[in-house]
Amino acid sequence: MDASRFFQIRTGRPVTLGTNGMVTSPHALASAAGVDVLRAGGSAIDAAIATSAVLAVVYPHMTGVGGDAFWLIHEGASGEVKYLNGGGKAAAGATLDALAQRGLKEIPLTGVVPATLTVPGSVASWITAHEAHGRLPLPRVLASAIAYAREGFPVSARLAGFAAAMREELARQRDAAAIFLPGGEPPPAGSRLRNPALADTLQAIAEQGWPGFYQGTVAAEMARFAREAGGFFGEGDFDRQRAGWGAPLVGRYRDATIYNTPPPTQGFTVLQMLNLVEPHAPHGMELLGPDRVHLLVQAKQIAYHDRDRVLADPAFAPVPVDRMISKEHARERGRLIDMGRALRWDEVPSWGSLQGDTVYVAAVDRDGNAASLIQSLYGVFGSCTVAGRTGVLLQNRSAYFSLDARHPNRLEPGKIPLHTLIASIAKRDGKLWAVLGCMGADGQPQIQLQLYSGLLDHGLDMQEAIEMPRFLSGRFALGEARDTLHIEGRFPEATLRELERRGHLVDRWGAWNELAGHAHGITVDAGHGVFSGGSDPRSDGAAIGY
Repeated sequence: MDASRFFQIRTGRPVTLGTNGMVTSPHALASAAGVDVLRAGGSAIDAAIATSAVLAVVYPHMTGVGGDAFWLIHEGASGEVKYLNGGGKAAAGATLDALAQRGLKEIPLTGVVPATLTVPGSVASWITAHEAHGRLPLPRVLASAIAYAREGFPVSARLAGFAAAMREELARQRDAAAIFLPGGEPPPAGSRLRNPALADTLQAIAEQGWPGFYQGTVAAEMARFAREAGGFFGEGDFDRQRAGWGAPLVGRYRDATIYNTPPPTQGFTVLQMLNLVEPHAPHGMELLGPDRVHLLVQAKQIAYHDRDRVLADPAFAPVPVDRMISKEHARERGRLIDMGRALRWDEVPSWGSLQGDTVYVAAVDRDGNAASLIQSLYGVFGSCTVAGRTGVLLQNRSAYFSLDARHPNRLEPGKIPLHTLIASIAKRDGKLWAVLGCMGADGQPQIQLQLYSGLLDHGLDMQEAIEMPRFLSGRFALGEARDTLHIEGRFPEATLRELERRGHLVDRWGAWNELAGHAHGITVDAGHGVFSGGSDPRSDGAAIGY
């Protein structure tokens, strides 16, 4: 690419290089904890758990042990890619009738109802992954997270800002306010924040494994909280929560084989979009030009329409993923693409936009093992509700359930709600090549599409692909049109004008916008044994290798 385009991509942060192992995540302290575990002899899976656990402490507005998680794991010895489902299941009493009796026509975003409709699934996934691929004992893996929770960690400007923005919601619940509004005020950036109750919960997990969270005193306290607050889950629901192994979705784009997480996540959407754009040869388009953006936006609109009609927990509703990710389906649906004008949402009807917050962790080790881990509380600070004396901030993922009895994603006991979370791994020439993912809720497939296109179509390194100016198509606020195209201002002015001429409703963001999501990833040069990591400057993250 020419020098002017390069300037519009880069911040000056170079790609991170390493030969022994690497971790990237949205917080530097978490990435450092993962690398510490690698140096101690841990596997990539140990490192991912350590990183995720620290994020649960230092990034509570985005993730926590009260949320869900999904994994792709690459086994270095066999080359197999495995999927691990850590989605939390709906409580036995979580029925449409139960919510109707409370006069609810939709599930609220905060409070005890969304907090207790589903059981947190992330910890079960940590334990299952560790039992299969861990090398270090859990107390060593969770040591950094326990220490940060007990002794305190420095509050970042982002965390301080989100706590201030959610002050009213956090103040409504005593336990949440006690932790995240110390002294009744949002913690200022640079101050130290502690959560000793969460340290005790993490210590129980370290010492007892799965029973430390889903049985015994921690589960009993969460159940007590729900019972006394008029919530839904009970000890029996925790006792039934398990993570499950499965097969990933597999697609092909140019010379790469791409693996994504299957339903109840929206991973098939990425593969469908890649199928839709491939015949148009985006590698021949200008990287920051209007043709490439226009094409990727239309692919998004078509794939999202399909997603919103069919995505649900496959244990409860059939999801035709084989059809969705087939080249034949892409050829059929691709007839809607018009390179001359914008495609309106009313031409491709869809259910609605999904918004939330998430963290992504990528870890690789010298033996070729890799973990692609996505974990979330859904909304900012999840449900803004802490489960009694556990220090556990509970997610509000259950708000994704539909209360329409005809919808495949309707609320039902034991069911996992649809998830925007996606973890991805890719191979080239049969060898591990990329481990990547992002936060951004509804925007995650769009961000992954832009990352893979930048890497495969235009030869960017991981840091360049992450820093590339980003766009997200969709509604971010009430009153916005469904087909609003939000786009960072580092795109050339000529590109923005041409997109408007073609009929796109362009919302010009500033040069960098955190609403564009956080992406993180690692590529592997198998021939030279070198890892190249990238971390999003839109986050507090770092890629750290050694």
